[in-house]
Amino acid sequence: MKRSLKNSGLDKAYRSAPRLAADERSKIVLMSDCHRGFGSWADDFAKNQLTTLAALKHYFYQDYTYIELGDGDELWENKSFPEITAVHSDIFALLARFYRAHRLYMVFGNHDQEKANKPGLLDAYENVSRKATLPLFPGITVCPGIRLQYGPENRELFLVHGHQPDFFNSSLWRLSRFLVRYFWKPLEMIGYKNPTSAAKNNKVKEKIERHLTGWAVKNNTPLIAGHTHRPVFPEPGEGLYFNDGSCVHPWSITAIEIASGEISLVRWGQKTKEDGTVYIGKNIIGGPRRIGDYFQQRMDLASKPYI
Repeated sequence: MKRSLKNSGLDKAYRSAPRLAADERSKIVLMSDCHRGFGSWADDFAKNQLTTLAALKHYFYQDYTYIELGDGDELWENKSFPEITAVHSDIFALLARFYRAHRLYMVFGNHDQEKANKPGLLDAYENVSRKATLPLFPGITVCPGIRLQYGPENRELFLVHGHQPDFFNSSLWRLSRFLVRYFWKPLEMIGYKNPTSAAKNNKVKEKIERHLTGWAVKNNTPLIAGHTHRPVFPEPGEGLYFNDGSCVHPWSITAIEIASGEISLVRWGQKTKEDGTVYIGKNIIGGPRRIGDYFQQRMDLASKPYI
């Protein structure tokens, strides 16, 4: 089978990805595409800030490890990372607690690739409530991907943002950033959509999903990504490509949980009790399924063609 040029970026990310051990005792939550911004009406994350904070508090106190699969911060539309941390300092204060507890890992996406290119960018942040500069993630390595080695046999799940097959947002990411910052951002304010965005163009989204699916099948490796903002949760025997969705859905966020040997896709959002009280809770929208069931199906899937 010939190597797809579109998948060569995924191969490179896989080869340079660090390994992280996990087993049935591990508790991991995967989120991506928060696109944390300046807090203005153009900040897509702002409407879900409280929902995300509630979800992260739940995962922190339940001893989950948080893995952010890229585009956590919107560094294409916004130039200043310190301004983003100042606006969302409550989120960053909690993420800093994850990091101090050795329960935080970050993968870069196309919109926050600068995190990997600028040493020291994530060392500190401005905590507005305490009116002080505090440690954030000093010494963190932001990775192109993570090879999650699961169980005693070290079978792998590949965790990646998923922009690598997207030519405009990987090979030409600096040009795409320029166009988003100075061309598409003003146009989107009056209703036009960026046709190169995987999150906003269904044809681009489907093309990228085919390549992500193809890489997973070719390599007999379950792949969990973000980038497209579209949640994907296959049944065992039906596929190896998962997507955790995003934190910028209308009034909700999605995530993938790995715990007790099972994998689930969940949605967090506002709910109401019978007395009208509003609260933030979650629903399971995919799974739970045994992770081992996906490994058992890999040889069957490997014979299926892909584009």
